[in-house]
Amino acid sequence: MAGGDIRPDGSVKCRATLLHRHPCMVADQVDNALMRQAALTLQPHTGRRPIRAHEGTVIAPASNQRWVSDGFEVSCWNGEVVRVAFAIDTHDREVMAWVATVGAGISGEMVRDMMLDCVERRFDAVRAPEPVQWLADNGSAYTAGETVAFATALNLVVCFTSVRSPESNGVSEAFVKTMKRDYVWVNPRSNAVSVLQQLPAWFDDYNAGHPHSGLRMLSPREFIAQQSATPAACPV
Repeated sequence: MAGGDIRPDGSVKCRATLLHRHPCMVADQVDNALMRQAALTLQPHTGRRPIRAHEGTVIAPASNQRWVSDGFEVSCWNGEVVRVAFAIDTHDREVMAWVATVGAGISGEMVRDMMLDCVERRFDAVRAPEPVQWLADNGSAYTAGETVAFATALNLVVCFTSVRSPESNGVSEAFVKTMKRDYVWVNPRSNAVSVLQQLPAWFDDYNAGHPHSGLRMLSPREFIAQQSATPAACPV
């Protein structure tokens, strides 16, 4: 359909006009276009679980209920840029998995690797025993059909928020600020190789030793250990 057949408001011109301007156009195609304009067509079946829009509080009341994935960039002194993506638990704040790349964006395959790493780390299995919410923005690496299908196979419930939405940024933005302030900006970044070599130590130090005000000034792993050591209440 030619661009001139679409009005500025996005609506389709009338059936007679379309057939007059495009006599070879099949009448059924015109009817379908007009039905889509009037919202009379059925939504195509994708075979995938419906993707939920996330609304409300991000911080979960317990571990392994909601994981957030986001990313940041590290600018090197020689002009190279390292792009990093991570997945963090919104209750205990541990970064469970991360990936990094140079000269390209974060791919869907990298996101899927993170998903599997998170499930294996937390559950020692290839599928979460209970549904876990996976919250991310609408970046193409996260919305790709293969990524959504893979998440469903892992029992992850994919939820998307708008880019730069306040609802999505509470936990992930706090982590990115901490990472840049306490690790990126105070360490040498001569080139991408040097940054990639330092990243494992930065993430490990954050998880094992960085105190967090939301965790009663414990590090994520100290908080997790304390939770695990807390005895369950005895039944009366």
